[in-house]
Amino acid sequence: MRILYSHRIQSRDGQAVHLDSLVSAFRAQGHEVLLVGPSAYAKAEFGRSGWVSWLRRSLPGFVTELLELAYAVPATLRLDRAAAGFRPDVIYERYNLFHLAGALVARRRGLPLLLEVNAPLVEERSRFGGLALKPLARWAERFVWRSATWALPVTEVLAGYLRSAGVEPDRIRVIPNGIDLEAFTEALAARQAPAGAPELVLGFVGFVRDWHGLDRVIEAIAAYPGPARILLKVVGEGPARPGLEALAARLGIADRVVFTGLAPREAIPQHVAGFDIALQPASVAYASPLKVFEYMAAGRAIVAPDQPNIREVLRDGETALLFDPADPQTMWRAIARLIEDAALRARLGAAARAEILARDLTWSGNARRIVALVEGAAR
Repeated sequence: MRILYSHRIQSRDGQAVHLDSLVSAFRAQGHEVLLVGPSAYAKAEFGRSGWVSWLRRSLPGFVTELLELAYAVPATLRLDRAAAGFRPDVIYERYNLFHLAGALVARRRGLPLLLEVNAPLVEERSRFGGLALKPLARWAERFVWRSATWALPVTEVLAGYLRSAGVEPDRIRVIPNGIDLEAFTEALAARQAPAGAPELVLGFVGFVRDWHGLDRVIEAIAAYPGPARILLKVVGEGPARPGLEALAARLGIADRVVFTGLAPREAIPQHVAGFDIALQPASVAYASPLKVFEYMAAGRAIVAPDQPNIREVLRDGETALLFDPADPQTMWRAIARLIEDAALRARLGAAARAEILARDLTWSGNARRIVALVEGAAR
C-alpha cells in the first residue's frame, strides 16, 4: 500500500514519537510511506518547540491563527504535488487545527482520508492557550473531521467529540496509542535491583506541569514513616520543575527527588524499567497517555486516575491501581499500598504487560489495523 502521510508537526515531542513509530511500523510491514510536512521537522531537536509556538507567544492570537489558516495554502499545494507524483492509495493525516491539506487533496484526488485525532484542539486551545477566532477554528475542525473517510480518535471519549460534531459513527474507529515492545523487553532483561538498603523508586515520564500533582507526592514521601527509602525519579522537563525541586529541598529530601531532564527517546525504556511504581498522576479527559503504554510494556505497577479514558486501557486492581482524581489523598494511598506489597506490584506489572500482548497495543498492531480498514473497504 502507498500511504501519503500529511502532518504539520515542527517539534520533536510526544506527537513526533507517534508519527515516527507508526511510519516505521508501516514501512516494516512492506508499505511505502511518503511524509509531507514542514521542512523544519527533519531538523528539529528533541524537546525544542517550533516557530509556531514562538509566534503564538509573540503575536496577538488572531494574527497567529490567521497565519495558521494561511499556511493551509502552501501546505495543500505541496501535498497535492506529492499526491500527483507518488500516486498514493490513501492519505493519512495527523489532525492539527487549521490544517486543511489532507481534506482538500483527498477530495480533489478522490482518495480515502484517514484522520488521526489526538485531541479536540478547539476545546484544548480555548482552555489552555487561548483561541481568538473560535468560530473560524470550530468551522475548520468540523470541516476536517467530517471530511475524513475514517476518523481515528485515540480514545472512545474522544470519539464522542467527533460524533457530537456530526461525524457518522460508522466512520469512526478508535485506535489508541501503542508501544514498541522489543525495546522494553531488552531493558527489562538488563534491569538490576539496587544494592544495599531497601529502596523503592516512584517514577514519572513526561513534561512536568503543576496540575500533575507531583508536589503532593513529594510531601507524602517526606512524611512517609515506613522502613523503605522512597525516591521519586522524574524523567523529563517542564515549568513545574523549579518549584518541585525547591519543595524537596525545603522538606529535606532533595537527595530523594531526581530530575533527569530531557532524555533521548532510546533511553526511556531503561529509565522506566528502573521504576518500582510508575505514576500517571493526572490526565486530560480525552487523552491516550503515551507514558501509560510505556509503563505497561515495562511491566511496572501503575498508579493512575480512575476516569473513562484511562479505564479504556487499565483495569483497577487487575492491571493498575486507579485513584479518585477528585480526592488528592487517594493517589498516595494507592502508592502506599504498592510500597508495602511487593507481590501486588509484581502481579499488577505482569498483568499490565500481558494486556499489551493480549490486545496488541503496539505500533505494529495499529499499523495492521489501519491497513486492514482500508483493504476491507476496497474489497
